[in-house]
Amino acid sequence: MGSQGIAAWIAQIAFWILLVLGVSYGELSKKWATIFVGLWLVGYLGLPGLAWWASSLVTPYVAILDIVLVFMVFKGDVRLN
Repeated sequence: MGSQGIAAWIAQIAFWILLVLGVSYGELSKKWATIFVGLWLVGYLGLPGLAWWASSLVTPYVAILDIVLVFMVFKGDVRLN
């Protein structure tokens, strides 16, 4: 497993952690959580079915969902300093 595989795992883990945090803090309603899980399913199960090369797009797709979740849960970008 190279750095791309590790990045894929980080994106997946971050998605589920952000989803749980958003629901538990009350920043995401159950409706929004269901929408995000549906979008994740579309990308995770649907993209590899499109073409043989489309499975490489799953990690960037989940990373985009992660970015949107960060904006919704934390009401903006996460400060690093």
